[in-house]
Amino acid sequence: MARRIVDLSLTIEDNMPAHKLFQSPIYLKALSHEATASFGMGVPGDPMTFQTNYIGMLDHVGTHVDAFLHVNPKGAPVDEMPLDLFMGKSVCLDLRHIGNLEDITEDDMEAAQEKAGVKVDGHIVLLCTGFHQRNLGDSKALVWGNPGLTTGATQWLFDRGSKMHGVEGPSTDKPSDNIFAQHRMCRDLGISHFEWLVNLEELLGKGEYEFIGLPIKFKGGSGSPVRAVALLDD
Repeated sequence: MARRIVDLSLTIEDNMPAHKLFQSPIYLKALSHEATASFGMGVPGDPMTFQTNYIGMLDHVGTHVDAFLHVNPKGAPVDEMPLDLFMGKSVCLDLRHIGNLEDITEDDMEAAQEKAGVKVDGHIVLLCTGFHQRNLGDSKALVWGNPGLTTGATQWLFDRGSKMHGVEGPSTDKPSDNIFAQHRMCRDLGISHFEWLVNLEELLGKGEYEFIGLPIKFKGGSGSPVRAVALLDD
């Protein structure tokens, strides 16, 4: 049976939307093929030119993972977290009835688990609310409209051995308040999450699959962009 790779990651672009508290990234061409032609490298008739880009951004831009250090001053930075946290068996729950700025509750999780036909048991749980597709092209809604996980839903995940979960949009907490109850609960429980995943609709009804979202090994990193993918057996 062939395996299909589903890309769950945003493309990093200059000045792309970011979380309400964070700066957008700077991503610009630093040296171009046209400019480096003047360096005189290579041989006559076959010049050696190259391009490099400048990247200036926080470690919580685009599709990314939160290190334990992000909200816990005593938590592990991203380079010290076990790699097996960022990959493994996964299931995507259908929560597309949840609208902008609405809550995802434990009852929603329970019903979505039954629909998925996979009992959460140590899985990386991805939550598809349709948020990204619904608000694509509306930067204000993408930054200021994401749903939020309640502490009850977070406890539901923890009680089933899920150490990592993932959401669409810039945060697991709604941008309409500054309580950050979900992040604080993750801090207290010792779990974390991926944020701003996309294309989750492709995973609905697929049962269990393998998820990979490895971070860059930033020394002391509070998080990291990831190239998140799902491996489906089609």
